[in-house]
Amino acid sequence: MHKIIELDKVLFKMVNTGLANTFFDWLLPWLRNSTVWMPLYFFLLLFFIINYKQKAVWYFMYMIGTVVFTDFFSSKIIKNLFMRERPCFNEDLVGSIRILVGSIPHNFSFTSSHAANHFGLAMFLYVTFKKQLANWSFIPFIWAFSISFAQVYVGVHYPLDIIGGALVGIFIGYLCGKQYNKIHSLI
Repeated sequence: MHKIIELDKVLFKMVNTGLANTFFDWLLPWLRNSTVWMPLYFFLLLFFIINYKQKAVWYFMYMIGTVVFTDFFSSKIIKNLFMRERPCFNEDLVGSIRILVGSIPHNFSFTSSHAANHFGLAMFLYVTFKKQLANWSFIPFIWAFSISFAQVYVGVHYPLDIIGGALVGIFIGYLCGKQYNKIHSLI
């Protein structure tokens, strides 16, 4: 386990300092900001209401439920179970890493709730909407990966936090999507 933790620190530093550039320094803190994505969420809301009418209500209830479950499981259960400190507070790393956020979260690091929530939504969209997305079904996963990668780049999560959060999100998103498809359907 010690070797895995050390490898995680090495990978973290590769992303956080090794990939440092002015474009990422501008883009990635912005990308991880939840308010940036409000127009997308609003667009999705309108898209589903216009195209699916009453079915959109249940669809959004399940989407919100997916985020609530992923966030609860990641933030309240797993983080308190592992109690892993964030890289920005790790004495071995302080002074040699870059912190690119104004407000540093003070809860534990493993798992990343950003990753859990966004991969949960991506998987839910994939499971419930893959026929409509067709060849574009990978887009929600690129979106989730981008936001999750930004968490490492800005200095608030290790790569394993992201992987753990992604796995939690994918699992819960899959279950919620399957349950939605079983009871409701967009088509």
